[in-house]
Amino acid sequence: MKKREFISLNIAILTVSDTRTEEEDTSGKALVERLQEAGHTLAKKAIAPDDIYQIRAVVSPWIADSHIHVIISTGGTGVTGRDGTPEAFQVLLDKEIEGFGEMFRMISYQEIKTSALQSRALAGVANGTYLFCLPGSSGACKTAWDHIIKDQLDHRTSPCNLTMLIPRLKEV
Repeated sequence: MKKREFISLNIAILTVSDTRTEEEDTSGKALVERLQEAGHTLAKKAIAPDDIYQIRAVVSPWIADSHIHVIISTGGTGVTGRDGTPEAFQVLLDKEIEGFGEMFRMISYQEIKTSALQSRALAGVANGTYLFCLPGSSGACKTAWDHIIKDQLDHRTSPCNLTMLIPRLKEV
């Protein structure tokens, strides 16, 4: 079997928060560090308030940009009144990847027990772009990247990975 080569992806990071600044954005910084350590490129980075329309205003152009392969958001996945990131993302998705949220909560349970049920983490595909919606804590972002996303965005991961599907995401 031929060994697959690493493919660097362009990844955009969105922090959803009413209060965090660039200096205080530990979750966004953790994701940027991890994606760059893995060999990927930071395509864009932004902070948007907890407002579904402002989230969509940032994410929609990124989805339309053919040079961005992946969008990862952090924040707004809880159950409080201002937590609306999943709702902002869901209407933009062509397909949801249900297994991501299930797997994330399963792994999180090992770390934070039943508190994992409060996460509405999700993933999907929109216009050939992968979207991952993560909780706002840096611990949750590290868990998601280290245990799921990193391997699925590595073309060398066997037997299969999300990167190898990118050329086929817009098939009709």
